[in-house]
Amino acid sequence: MSLLVVGLSHRSAPVSVLERASLAADTQAKLLQDTLAAEPATEAAVLATCNRIELYADVDKFHAGVAELSTLLAQHSGVGLDELTPYLYVHYEDRAVHHLFSVACGLDSMVVGEGQILGQIKDALARGQELHTAGRLLNDLFQQALRVGKRAHSETGIDRAGQSLVTFGLQQLAAGADPGLWARGKRALVIGAGSMSSLAAATLARTGVAEIAVANRTRARAERLVEILRQGDDTTVRARAVEMSAVGDELTRADIVVSCTGSTGLVLTADALADALGTTLDAPAETPAVALAPIPAPADVDQHAAWVENGSATSAPQAPAAPAAAPRRVTLPAQSAGPVKLALLDLAMPRDIDGAAHRIDGVRLVDIESLADASADAPMAADVDQVRTIVADEVAAFGAAQRAAHVAPTVVALRTMAADVVAGEIARLDGRLPDLDEKQRAEITQTVRRVVDKLLHAPTVRVKQLASEPGGAGYADALRELFDLDPQTVAAVSRADLNDPNRGRS
Repeated sequence: MSLLVVGLSHRSAPVSVLERASLAADTQAKLLQDTLAAEPATEAAVLATCNRIELYADVDKFHAGVAELSTLLAQHSGVGLDELTPYLYVHYEDRAVHHLFSVACGLDSMVVGEGQILGQIKDALARGQELHTAGRLLNDLFQQALRVGKRAHSETGIDRAGQSLVTFGLQQLAAGADPGLWARGKRALVIGAGSMSSLAAATLARTGVAEIAVANRTRARAERLVEILRQGDDTTVRARAVEMSAVGDELTRADIVVSCTGSTGLVLTADALADALGTTLDAPAETPAVALAPIPAPADVDQHAAWVENGSATSAPQAPAAPAAAPRRVTLPAQSAGPVKLALLDLAMPRDIDGAAHRIDGVRLVDIESLADASADAPMAADVDQVRTIVADEVAAFGAAQRAAHVAPTVVALRTMAADVVAGEIARLDGRLPDLDEKQRAEITQTVRRVVDKLLHAPTVRVKQLASEPGGAGYADALRELFDLDPQTVAAVSRADLNDPNRGRS
């Protein structure tokens, strides 16, 4: 196993860089294809969310792999390599496994314990399978990551340690008030009908808003989301679908707007918002420090590792951690001191809503950047420690399973060779004793096979056990040498297993 991940996230890069580096769906597909075309990589998968972009690959050379994957990320993101390099982190082999499992459990999320990341990991795996860039290693890795994440949520209280990004965003919009009381009876506009927008709409409905309008470029998707909202047992919200062209009119009626689309440009400009409110942009004001309620976040979940430059690995500089018990003072755009007429929650990356909207009288804007600041360096919960233990155990189990799988083709090749030897000897016996009847021949054949199986049983079982231990890959090499196995035969067994269409499918 030579698993390598190169990426950047809200922990290593400012939101402004993440915005510029975001990858559209077609760009992700091209990145995967180009990664496979690169010499060091044999498998590839991309995990791209609103606050992380990570490229996973099975590589045969570490230094060359890091250089190639970093270059590809820069090329496809449009951010120059020199600018991107300081924000990249690198994880290799077991540390890469540990990183993905931590991500799957929500330990590395902007809001600890959020469960939406599992859906995004599932999408990343499905994309790799569809494009045939995810082979045996990445199929096993991502499938296991999904199981680890589900285990963490079912066996611990990690859901209590954190909240969904939507819920936390609504809390910040409520500015200290109870979100349920604050949102009750309000009219909401949700722009987008993807997974995050759907979560936002469902959360708003449960919170108690009176009406939700859903706008999406594809009207059918907006209508499907509206139908789901209407069928909810825990809400009586009035829901309707609208055209994107009607967003301007809807802004004049809305109290809350949540936007999360895949657009590469602004969906709501400051001028459009000012027009909807019948006002103008205020002059830029000095930006004050605003206290936002902290939420649990992981402290140092595997420090983002090393950047390889000129053939040597160097540790990335680590920022000092803030005191865990103190509220986080974060810098937000200055908000109007008067009553809030329109509350805006921008969950998109890159952003959907013009940052200058904070200069409009009566507007309160909360976006990914302010949420990232508010959630940083918050106290750890006991549940997070439990999840860390689960992750450590699962990483060890995954490594053992991969090492054991490494020796399996050699064992299969050995048994295939033994079967060929038996078949050859039985054929030779037939030539020397042609008068044997079928019963006698069958008994002799069975006896020879039993002898061979008994001789091979102990060494093959033992080599699988030894191979699961650290450094156990060498036992497969020893087996090939001792029995003079053809490397091409072993490789053929591996390819047959890798090309199994049912492998890794859920």
